[in-house]
Amino acid sequence: MFFRSEPKWEVVEPLKDIGWRIRKKYFLMKIKNQPKERLVLSWADLGPDKYLSDKDLQYAVKLLSSCSHPYIYKVTLAIANESSALVIRPFSEKGTLKDLIYKAKPKDPFLKKYCNPKKIQGLELQQIKTYGRQILEVLKFLHEKGFPYGHLHSANVMLDGDTCRLLDLENSLLGLPSFYRSYFSQFRKINTLEGVDVHCFGHLLFEMTYGRPPDTIPVESFPPAPSAFVVSVLESILTCEAMKNGMPTVSRLLQMPLFSDVLLTNSEKPQFKVPTKLKEALKISKECIEKRLTEEQKLFHQHRRLTRAQSHHGSEEEKKKRKILARKKSKRSAYESGEEHSAKYSNSNNSAGSGASSPLTSPSSPTPPSTAGASSIPPAPPPPPLTPAAPPPPSTEVPMQPSPRPDVSTSRGALLSSIQNFQKGTLKKTQTCDYSAPRIS
Repeated sequence: MFFRSEPKWEVVEPLKDIGWRIRKKYFLMKIKNQPKERLVLSWADLGPDKYLSDKDLQYAVKLLSSCSHPYIYKVTLAIANESSALVIRPFSEKGTLKDLIYKAKPKDPFLKKYCNPKKIQGLELQQIKTYGRQILEVLKFLHEKGFPYGHLHSANVMLDGDTCRLLDLENSLLGLPSFYRSYFSQFRKINTLEGVDVHCFGHLLFEMTYGRPPDTIPVESFPPAPSAFVVSVLESILTCEAMKNGMPTVSRLLQMPLFSDVLLTNSEKPQFKVPTKLKEALKISKECIEKRLTEEQKLFHQHRRLTRAQSHHGSEEEKKKRKILARKKSKRSAYESGEEHSAKYSNSNNSAGSGASSPLTSPSSPTPPSTAGASSIPPAPPPPPLTPAAPPPPSTEVPMQPSPRPDVSTSRGALLSSIQNFQKGTLKKTQTCDYSAPRIS
């Protein structure tokens, strides 16, 4: 449909896999009446961070061709619809800043160009200072205009002589994910697009300095650099302390010694007029992008805490600790249950002893009160052992009549009564109900 409405364009060849995005396609183009001029067409579907309305999106994308800035790469044509967008730019034989660092050819596939470099070597100090200052200047310009970016990396910086020019300003409008999103989504202090741009600049500066991306983020120590000023800038962005405290502003980076003494020779005046209504829509879109980033960071933080807890409790040391605690707990419970069992057993023995002596007691017998009195006197000697299986006396009608063989309970009552010195006549008659015999209903 595009070529039907724009017949002056013609496809020269497809540029297969020159970028890292799976759903973004590139074609080498030319204008029919200017066959020697080469251009690049990029086609991308809309991403998850697209929050502009279709009308605002089409207007904002079309506005890119009117942007004029010495450090922004010129857009020849930009068109968007409800599902995708198309952008045409001039093709540069020198390629991007990433091509310069890796000594790669622009038309080669992305993996071939950058994943196995023959030689790892950073740029010279003056190149690092100049390119870094130019990139910071264009980031400051976009932030002042309220235009979200968030897609800075070395493959999005086109080289034109000694000048760096930023590419793919449309990515944030289309809602595409950033190249470094998997890094800054781990740190909750990087929660604005300005902070995202500064964090991405730290990656870019590291790559320019050492000829390769950092192995891990945050970076604990930096290899020797061409200047200590380079390391100071990297430490303010990529260290663990920087991740906890937040990113410095672009203005703060421009004041650091690495970039403050760089003279910019380009005198082109920036021009990028954004209507007030579109500015408000871009502001709302920016807030929505930052909100989604914050929610993603919360989920990542919760997942990381859960993973740490699982790995901690799943370690061999923790397993040994849990086994030891389980053994101690089982021993303690066994000891407590043994104590309970012994207590129950002693109680049952006491109840059995009292039940055996109860049949020997009659209403006129002085034995039960004598026992109560003995329990109140501490120095009383312990009673002799009872025989639970002793047969009951043949008759309890005449308890005072002496028998040829004295009973144990009678002897005990006589002994206790002699100790307490009380008269039997003062005792009240009691009636004992014996429930020890079995009942048959």
